[in-house]
Amino acid sequence: MGRLSALFDPRTVAVVGATDREGAVGRAILENLRDEFDGDVVPINPTRDEVLGLECYGDVSSAPAIDLAVVVVPPDAVIETLRDAGEAGTESVVVITAGFSETGGEGATRERQLREVAAEYDLDVVGPNSLGIMSTPNGMNATFGPESAGEGSISFMSQSGAFITAVLDWANEQEIGFQDVVSLGNKAVLDETDFVREWGDDPNTDVIIGYLEGIDDGDEFIDAAREVTDDTPIVLVKSGRTDAGAQAASSHTGAIAGSERAYEVGLEQAGVIRANSVQGLFDYARALSGLPEPESDGVAVVTNAGGPGVLTTDAVGDSRLEMATFTDETIDALTETMPEEANVYNPIDAIGDADVERFGEALDIALGDPNVGSAVVVSAPTAVLQYDKLAETVIEKREDHETPVVTCLMGGERARAAEEVLREFGIPNYFDPARAVSGLDALARFREIRERTIDDPERFDVDRERAREILARATRRDDNRLGVESMDLLEAYGVPTPDGEIVDDPDRAREVAASIEGDVVMKIVSPDISHKSDIGGVNVGVANDDVYDAYEDLVARARNYQPDAAILGVQVQEMVDLDTATETIVGVNRDPQFGPLLLFGLGGIFVEILEDTSVRVAPIGADEAREMVDEIQAAPLLRGARGRDPADVEDVVETIQRLSQLVTDFPAILELDVNPLVAGPDGVQAIDLRLTVDTETLETDDTEEP
Repeated sequence: MGRLSALFDPRTVAVVGATDREGAVGRAILENLRDEFDGDVVPINPTRDEVLGLECYGDVSSAPAIDLAVVVVPPDAVIETLRDAGEAGTESVVVITAGFSETGGEGATRERQLREVAAEYDLDVVGPNSLGIMSTPNGMNATFGPESAGEGSISFMSQSGAFITAVLDWANEQEIGFQDVVSLGNKAVLDETDFVREWGDDPNTDVIIGYLEGIDDGDEFIDAAREVTDDTPIVLVKSGRTDAGAQAASSHTGAIAGSERAYEVGLEQAGVIRANSVQGLFDYARALSGLPEPESDGVAVVTNAGGPGVLTTDAVGDSRLEMATFTDETIDALTETMPEEANVYNPIDAIGDADVERFGEALDIALGDPNVGSAVVVSAPTAVLQYDKLAETVIEKREDHETPVVTCLMGGERARAAEEVLREFGIPNYFDPARAVSGLDALARFREIRERTIDDPERFDVDRERAREILARATRRDDNRLGVESMDLLEAYGVPTPDGEIVDDPDRAREVAASIEGDVVMKIVSPDISHKSDIGGVNVGVANDDVYDAYEDLVARARNYQPDAAILGVQVQEMVDLDTATETIVGVNRDPQFGPLLLFGLGGIFVEILEDTSVRVAPIGADEAREMVDEIQAAPLLRGARGRDPADVEDVVETIQRLSQLVTDFPAILELDVNPLVAGPDGVQAIDLRLTVDTETLETDDTEEP
């Protein structure tokens, strides 16, 4: 175990607020511990000498040495109780008591005080507003739930205590066991990242699962999860996927819901397998906790029923897996052993009168095929088939070939005994073929996670001080927005921009245009006008003789459109050849949980219409930047589709990385759009820029290299 070993493997647990009053939470926790815990249980209550037959103490300081204190006192007594525990040398505390940040202002103040005391005494605190924790190896049920977890290799965390009680009731019926269980509560001190790290170091935890309503520190979570998933799979259900769900989560335990897109890409980058339901959570976990990784994505299906076989084939088609193509040797072997009416191609239909021996022969031959990475045995009950014997055969063949196999023994009570035998040997049985395939799909997904390589972000040689000076312009504005007048920011970070200048009189406009070869582009420059082309604020292909009039026309259009807009001038810019190039966008939006989200996609006027974009959490390296480019549907345009000259994709990849570095270096950048970033055969050029700056954060940004 890691640094939280005292939390999960204490020798002595105190219940602060213990009582024998019927229906009290303090009694429920004390009873759970007294009845099952291997260590010592100490009640703490200043008004009692004894509780439920156990000697009681007035406070933690007067009790024997306490490793873990479970606090069930009123909210206004929690802070002093923690201080008492800290003074007594207790390392770990679980705060059951509610009435903290989830209740509003006064509770939020109390929770802040709790964090301060925990930091002062270096306390590991679960909660507040927690159901409690469990650890099955030592029989510790430090919760007020009605069920104790069965023993197993799955460690489970949940931001909802009610979710834990419901899951344990169901899991005990399904004979699904756990290693540790944690109700996170408000996560004032310990959060999901701490438990991911702890269980990642625990050799007895095979799978980490969880129900989360929010993630407090997204980038830290990604770093921890990436490290842990080298060996241990993480499967999460994240609620709040819809706007309504996110709003409900915000009011539940004080969680601040980040954008769903941020969670989607953040969890993907972290290597987390995401389930959309509780059923999916455990379907994945059961396969991941008991089966080896498949060597390939090819799936063999062995069945005695055509309909379920087709359903299984459809489920494989809906997953990242594929139906294995049998070799000629496999087909010949199946032809020799199966009845003439049987289907010897995948899925193998051993037909309705198949007995255990025929199932075993078909499965044995299929698992021996080099194209088969895993298998599903799908069976409908018949009079000639004994499910318990079939289970033994499946176990034998799986061990012979060391290949993952899941079963779908359809039926009710008839399948229960076989299911128990299969479970004992780590083979999950599912009633629905689609769920069986989803278990195998999770195995393949985890194999991909383990095999992936993630390069470190490159640190480019940039001019941070110049960038800081440009960003500081926002402090002198009525609002906190900057636009094309700050294109030097991109140049400071090595992003190419066309020749040009922003001018505030028509004569200077003519001078700048004369210094640029060929016709120019002219744009109105105003932080108050976002969509310049919509108001006629862009003039393309302006000849030198027409520059003066074009300047006056652009300013007039802007003032007519929005009289109160701040007009900074007109940008006179070198024309970029768009006939041989593709307009893309690189954008950034800072998410409350995960920090800067990088966006890449088809740009220009189409970005909001087509929404052909890919997203990552910054910072990223070249591999992930290249993936962003390849993911968009318009990627073939960049690669040279239909006779087009291919764009310099590596320049696009580098630009994404440079902007990733920029927004990582300066947390004050809340939003940034480079649109369009024109990508052509000769490289990229940033044509337009918009960004929003948090001026207060800018003043505290560290100016040294990170």
